[in-house]
Amino acid sequence: MSPLKAMNDVLVAGAGPVGAVCALALRQQGIAVRILEAQAGDARADSRTLALSHGSRLILERLRVWQKLDDVTPITRIHISQRGAPGVTRLAADDVDVPALGYVLPYAALTVALKQALAEAGIAVEYGVTVDRIESGLDAATVHAAAGRSLETPLAVVADGGRGDAAAKPRFERDYDQVAVVCDVQTELPHANQAYERFTPEGPVALLPKRDRYALVWTASKTDAQRIATMTDAEFLAALYRHFGGRQGLFLQAGPRRTFPLKLAWTGSEAAARVVRIGNAAQTLHPVAGQGFNIGLRDAWELAGLCGDTSREALGSAAMLAAYARGRRMDVLGGVGFTDFLVRLFSNDIAPLRRARGVGLLALEVFPPLKTFVARRMLFGARG
Repeated sequence: MSPLKAMNDVLVAGAGPVGAVCALALRQQGIAVRILEAQAGDARADSRTLALSHGSRLILERLRVWQKLDDVTPITRIHISQRGAPGVTRLAADDVDVPALGYVLPYAALTVALKQALAEAGIAVEYGVTVDRIESGLDAATVHAAAGRSLETPLAVVADGGRGDAAAKPRFERDYDQVAVVCDVQTELPHANQAYERFTPEGPVALLPKRDRYALVWTASKTDAQRIATMTDAEFLAALYRHFGGRQGLFLQAGPRRTFPLKLAWTGSEAAARVVRIGNAAQTLHPVAGQGFNIGLRDAWELAGLCGDTSREALGSAAMLAAYARGRRMDVLGGVGFTDFLVRLFSNDIAPLRRARGVGLLALEVFPPLKTFVARRMLFGARG
């Protein structure tokens, strides 16, 4: 069967937040776009939690999506410490003159708002369409979907989280031998919009304010994570108190627990002409410091901006995609290196490193310019 010429300029594989943001930003640039999404289920059933940076909020505001969200909890302060050693750093929104350092919201709330925005923008989304492979040609990419269907497009954007059949082999991988145990927990003391990042030799523990509770990300070894996830609620709450400490008083309740294996996988934005990867299809990061998802949204925004600045004839060309890769390299590799450095530096109990970490946290606390530099990089990436 010969490929059908797509009526649209750009085909996006993946209707998750990164793919949807890319499509909306492309439409804002006056570029026609179509989305193919493998999943056919209801996004409202997804129970994951997202942490958005202030920079991501600005992107969503420009796309008129932020205004549709009503289940958002701001993070105005972040408390960073390591267990069993001195050294604490506190970041505050006032330090960088923003209303909040970040925002916590249900994944489903964002996907529902994005779905509404896609419909209002007249962007066609085909659900239940699996992309089997993508062939890169000189003048067009051929997207081969299920049931023998194929479409030609000047530019194919892979934003499927790296899960589809069109996924590329990573150029660099690191298995951290860690698993994240996630759930919502209620604490004895109110969160007052403060988040915690607490480093332990077994891995970081994060508490993110969510409604009147916290979203917990408890990192542990693969063996320990399975044990933690299957504890009774009473055992789990007691173990969490021993592991995290009493800064928020007792842990009173815990929701259903889920586990996610953690690794670093960097595929890179570079691709053959007519094909580009963004978000988790290009890089998967450890959740420490909450960088991965926000980098993905910046991928989508900057790709769309470059497409808008490119002539129709050059859209999707090797030169255009090489320029995109160059423009994203510092931000992406900075985020990859930063998160990998934190995990490897803090996930051990070596005495000299423990003392050095304490000195580093203390230096960050007492030297405001350094604190502002780090905070702005977390909020806006390499261009912060």
